[in-house]
This record gives sequence, C-alpha cells and structure tokens, in this order.
Amino acid sequence: MDNPLDQLFELLRIPSISADPQHKDDIGRAADWLADKLAKAGFSSEVIDTKGHPLVFAERIVAAQAPTVLIYGHYDVQPAEPLALWSTPPFEPTIRDGKIYARGASDDKGQIFAHVAAVSQLKDALPVNVKFIIEGEEEVGSPSLVPFVEAHREKLKADVVLVSDSPMFAPGLPTLTYGLRGLAYMEVRLRGLGRDVHSGAYGGAVPNAAHAASWMIARLKDEMGWIRIPGFYDDVIPISPQEREMWAKLPFAESEYLAETGATAAPGEPGYGILERRWARPTLDVNGIGSGYQGEGSKTVIAAEAFFKFSMRLVPDQQPQKIAEITEKYLREILPPGYQMEIIRHHGGDPVVIPLETPVVKAAAEALKEAWGKETVFTREGGSIPIVSDFMRVLQAPVVLMGFGLESDNLHAPNEKFDVINFEKGIEASKNFLRKLPQYV
Repeated sequence: MDNPLDQLFELLRIPSISADPQHKDDIGRAADWLADKLAKAGFSSEVIDTKGHPLVFAERIVAAQAPTVLIYGHYDVQPAEPLALWSTPPFEPTIRDGKIYARGASDDKGQIFAHVAAVSQLKDALPVNVKFIIEGEEEVGSPSLVPFVEAHREKLKADVVLVSDSPMFAPGLPTLTYGLRGLAYMEVRLRGLGRDVHSGAYGGAVPNAAHAASWMIARLKDEMGWIRIPGFYDDVIPISPQEREMWAKLPFAESEYLAETGATAAPGEPGYGILERRWARPTLDVNGIGSGYQGEGSKTVIAAEAFFKFSMRLVPDQQPQKIAEITEKYLREILPPGYQMEIIRHHGGDPVVIPLETPVVKAAAEALKEAWGKETVFTREGGSIPIVSDFMRVLQAPVVLMGFGLESDNLHAPNEKFDVINFEKGIEASKNFLRKLPQYV
C-alpha cells in the first residue's frame, strides 16, 4: 500500500465533526474514504446508513475454521474550537518533534487506521478472519451503534473484539487496558420563582435557586470525597491486593501528575492512591453549574432558576440504572422546600474488567512486547467506552483494549497530537496480534 502516514493525513484532513450538522457531508466523505481503503486491502466493505451518521462495515474471511477478530473504532471527531489556541490548523495535519498535530490524530483516526494499515500490509498473509465496524457517532454518544450490534449479531460474530481508543501508561511503555469505569450522568434543574426578582425588595423572603443548587451539591459528597448517596457503595468490588501491588510498580510520580494538571494538591477518598482512585474507585464530580447574573459588574437579582450537571464514574459491580435510581431518590429527599425540580438522566455505561488470564489478552501482551521491545504493563482506565460492555454482552466475546495514544495527547482539546512512533508501532503490534491469534483461540 501507499505510505501509511500519507494516507492517515488524507483521513485527518476530513473535518468529520459528528456534533455539527454543517459537517454531514464530511462525515459521509470519511466513511466512504475508509470503505474504499478497506476494499483496496481485499475486504468486502460497505457504508451502512443509520438514523444518524453511517457505519463502515468490512470483512475478509480467509478460512471458515480460522479465528475471527472484530476491530472497532470511530472516524468522527470533536469540534476543534477554540481555533485560536491551535498552533497549526486542526485539519491540516502537521508533524512537529515527531508528533502528528491534528484533530482526530489520536482520538481515534490514528489508532483505527493503524489496524487498517496492518491488514493492508499483511495482504494475502492475513492468518485470521477480520471484520471492521467503524462508527461516526462515538463523540455524540453512539446512538446508532448499540441497536445495530443487537440487530446484527451474526454479521458481527467474532472470537475477539479489538478496540484501540485508549492510552498507553507512559511514552514507549506498551500497555493493555483491562478495565474501564462505567458512567451515570445526570442533570438537575431547579425553579423557585416565576421570574427573577430584585434582591433588595425580595431578599430573605423568597426561594433562591442558586442557594438551593449549592446546598444540594454540598450534600452529594463530604469534604474528604466520600459520596453520601445511601447505597452508593453497596456493590463496589474492592481492589485486590494483586492489583495494588501491580500498580505500585508503575512509573508514576505524584509530583509529575500535579505538574501536568496544574493542581497543587490531589484530594480524594482517604486510603487510596491516585491511580487507585482514578481506575478502581467510584466518583462523583460536578461538571457544570449555572444560575443568576453572569455578566460584568453587579446586578442585584435573585435568580428564578439554577442547574447543575454531574457525572458518576462507576466500577464493578455497580449498575448505571440502579445508581441513577438511588441518586434520584436521594435528590428528592434533600430538595429544600419551595422548589420545583426536574431530573434528567443523560447517557451511561456499564463498568468492565477483563480477566488478565484471558488467552487473547496474553496474545495481545506478547504482540505489544514484540513491537516495543519492553514488557507490557496492565492498567485500568478511569474513563468509559460504553460500547465495550455492549460488545461483551451481545457478542459474548472477550474484548482486547490495545491503545496506542497517550494521556497527554490533548484529546478533545486544541493541539491534539499522536506520536509518529506510536502510529508505526501500533501497525506492528496489530500485525503481531493477528499473527498470534490462531495460537490462542
């Protein structure tokens, strides 16, 4: 095939922003581009329309008795704003200091195209059956993907699902992610008045929605980070001693972590280190809050309305539906009198932990080790990829989370990047995994 880096640049130049209707044609161009590249690699490929953005499905069956791997990724990207903070235009990929700068470079075009390049290079030496499912709605919650997976189990049937949409623990350190936190995201809207009123004429005599939102937020967690919702921790599986020992050996320095984030302290649940709190303990964080006058200077007004949004990251065996139910019950219990409240449940996802003794996980660890020349480390991830649990539930297949990016890649932010070496090693690791798979399935 042509130079993989040149081809990746072609894909990165397409502004396939799923959240912006003005880029609908660009979404279609990106889907067609991937389908064309897979067709040229010997795959039967198609672009499948959905109620939202199209899916790309491709397959190449080399032998009926051979193992089958389903490779998942997404071609849609986040909006690039604020554009003024980009050093170079977001859809004009540029290499600086061995890094590719472009929107989607790491999330997820660079990672998914590493697999496309791998199967293209293997050509007739492909030792397993390979299927691709690449979506264009990951950045907007994947509304079309789960219904498609549930409706096409046989079409997507595989012995293992391979996902590359996660980070390596450190530069040059091959990493397999074996756990993802789940998610329950909620929004609370409060109304205490029919309209905003003067704080002098009405202050002290009417409800203040901003105060009510603040009181409620303060009652969700204590000062040490313990979540106060009754029953929240009932189903949490403790961190095993083996995991604690394994994570303690990782090259992690709290001082570097604080410097990277710009924080001066690392508050959180007592008794747990930073990695443990990020990967294996549930959390609750306010993501947005608003009420009242937001402009320059002063305006003596009592706001009629307020809102706050918060996300809860979940760990096995917490269930998003159950957590949402007990949280809603608690919110109603702590609502001060005199307010109307609307609770909105946004998206969620189940937590996942993949046993390290799973044969395909061992195959992936060896594939990464051979590519980087170092022992593979095993980590969990604090974020969520909801489709992973759906793949496991619907397809009844293990999932391998083989990420090639870095946490410092500025995902969703200006100057997103992807190391060229990680792209090249990702192609090599993908080929290694496909070659090894017949020994482990």
